[in-house]
Amino acid sequence: MDFFLSCILLSFCFAASWFLIQALHGRTRVRLPPGPKPFPLVGNLFELGDKPYLSLTKLSQRYGPIISLQLGQVTTVVASSSAMAKEILRNHDQFLYNRTVPDALRAFKDYSLPWLPVSPRWRNIRKICNSQLFATKDLDANRAGRRVKVQELIASVKDSMVKGAAVDIGEAAFKSTLNLLSRTCFSMDLAETGSGSSDTAREFKEIVWGIMEEAGKPNLGDYFPVLRKLDPQGIRRRFANYFLRMLGFIGSIVNKRLESRKVHDYVTSNDMLDTLINISQEKNEEDMNNSQVVDHLFLVLFAAGTDTTSATLEWAMAELLHNPNSLSKAQEELDQMIGKGKPIEESDIARLPYLQAIIKETFRLHPAVPLLLPRKAEIDVEIGGYIVPKGAQVLVNVWAIGRDPGIWDNPDSFMPERFLDNQIDVMGKNFELIPFGGGRRICPGLPLAMRMLHLMLGSLINCFDWKLEDGVVPETMNMEDKFGLTLQMAQPLIAQPLMREL
Repeated sequence: MDFFLSCILLSFCFAASWFLIQALHGRTRVRLPPGPKPFPLVGNLFELGDKPYLSLTKLSQRYGPIISLQLGQVTTVVASSSAMAKEILRNHDQFLYNRTVPDALRAFKDYSLPWLPVSPRWRNIRKICNSQLFATKDLDANRAGRRVKVQELIASVKDSMVKGAAVDIGEAAFKSTLNLLSRTCFSMDLAETGSGSSDTAREFKEIVWGIMEEAGKPNLGDYFPVLRKLDPQGIRRRFANYFLRMLGFIGSIVNKRLESRKVHDYVTSNDMLDTLINISQEKNEEDMNNSQVVDHLFLVLFAAGTDTTSATLEWAMAELLHNPNSLSKAQEELDQMIGKGKPIEESDIARLPYLQAIIKETFRLHPAVPLLLPRKAEIDVEIGGYIVPKGAQVLVNVWAIGRDPGIWDNPDSFMPERFLDNQIDVMGKNFELIPFGGGRRICPGLPLAMRMLHLMLGSLINCFDWKLEDGVVPETMNMEDKFGLTLQMAQPLIAQPLMREL
């Protein structure tokens, strides 16, 4: 935690002292999980550091797979093993299904799917996502648009290769992910095609990373409710600015579509926007007639989908360049099953077990959201022989689970082969690997994200060989990360595409 934040904490701690005394007193009344002794007033806030997932992993190694901390006024329970994650996400999901809503998001919680309480509106939106937007038949219906976007990605990289220019893998991944999503949602590109820079893509990335960064910062308003009105760090103000910019952009697209549908000869497309409008008009769905709900749904899809998918692709490419033997095995599989130099199709994914294993291994080592979005205990819940008290914030440390030596051999090594001999997947039933969460709150966009990741990664490594820039060799690559709400590479991955020899 930086010096500025420390000073703010000390400045305001006396204002919250009465509340904290009450909260600390409450710890003695229940059998809380073990954890570090809290300091007066501030509790364990200084234990978090600038990489909370790593700090919490170290604490779990000392205190056990389920621990408790006092973060200011908020009792927080953290699960860092697959067994404890299963208890929270499945066995006791009915008592832990709602969210602890961050102060920065309170103005938007009534419409934003990840933060909505389990309610008729939440169930209705989830049902529409599962049955109308991300069902296999619906994704199959617009796969042609995604094929075109992957072909454009390959053409852009080929143009860079011809010019002898290196490629910023994260930037290229974000731009392509943005277009893959916008083609699926709106039948349009939100980033310019071609090898040049894209102002729209840059603006979107700025907005999305701004949202993730602000959401991931420790916020005094979350730990000391008495300070919420003051917004002492300005997090709520900055977050709202990013959020409203994104809502304005999406709202204008939705409104244009509504106007165009009034034309007599309008032809309905297979995209998600027309699907939602059709539902609202044909089935008279109250929630889909609410523009706030529709706009927020697309905002969540783009904010969560672009950042997490492009970051995962960049990590996967980085690990393959860091581990040339794994890259060679992947290319050998693609040569045999697809043919060297060809983009892959969605129908090819099932025939590429090693490529699937690479994606799983990337999720294990570099989960896009290392701490799943927080849950809230609705009642006192017994987990692992301890009590999670009513109102407590509950976190699942996916990063720690992915590196648990009790589950994984050589947990810090990139070894896709570990997934060739087992049936572990990311669908939320194997709690050793839950990058999308689990239980009723599992990410609804999982099916689309998996298609996009395999398409882009498989095509990039089958169409090109890759060389690191500026004398960097696999052994000296910078594999450090930086934390917002999501996990990004600390240093962008820059690589030179080369023509694969036929």
